[in-house]
Amino acid sequence: MADRVLIVDDDEAVCTMLYKVIRSNGIEADTAPSGQQALRMVEQKRYDLMLLDVNMPGMDGFEVVQALRLRGVQMPIMIVSGRQEDYDTLYGLDIGADDYVTKPFNPVVLGAKVKALIRRSRNYGPGKGEEIIAGPFRYHTGTLRFYKNGQEIPLSSKENAMMKLFIDNVNRIFSKDMLYDLIWGGAIIDENAIMVYVNRLRQKIEDEPSKPRYIQTVRGLGYRFVV
Repeated sequence: MADRVLIVDDDEAVCTMLYKVIRSNGIEADTAPSGQQALRMVEQKRYDLMLLDVNMPGMDGFEVVQALRLRGVQMPIMIVSGRQEDYDTLYGLDIGADDYVTKPFNPVVLGAKVKALIRRSRNYGPGKGEEIIAGPFRYHTGTLRFYKNGQEIPLSSKENAMMKLFIDNVNRIFSKDMLYDLIWGGAIIDENAIMVYVNRLRQKIEDEPSKPRYIQTVRGLGYRFVV
């Protein structure tokens, strides 16, 4: 089955340009002019990735990300926005986006990032898999479903990758550079992204996120998962 991307932007010219970039990389694409329509389309068809603008009338891109993650949709989301403030980038990542690209962008680089994100997401795709158990946590490698005390905790694709890495390597210390390489494939991202994702996981799995018991910071070295 061919890969398919959903492009969400209220600017027709931008939609057309992104459509051409995606199609030139051999990927199928659909477009949506609003966040509301994008949510309806996701319910009706399977997509491997969403390219999403932020500034849209009615429902902005951040609200779309939040709505999808609350519904348990794990599809990778790449925000493509003219908003270039660090705050916007970190906020987008914090609420569940997998990448944040600012306009204007290099079409060749964007195409490569899209293919890489789809490929990494597919490597964690559903299958028979196995179950990893550590303390109160359970992770199924085939369905990518994660549980604490029997209750499922929805994770975004990057959260999923980080959690799989931690639960597979209990007590091992991972530096930020190691996490960049293993989860982002060495891609250059904001230096605060690791902290953002660690904090997001803590909010989801810790009894007291401000006093983390499971995902511990090892000062000067990085992070380790302890059960």
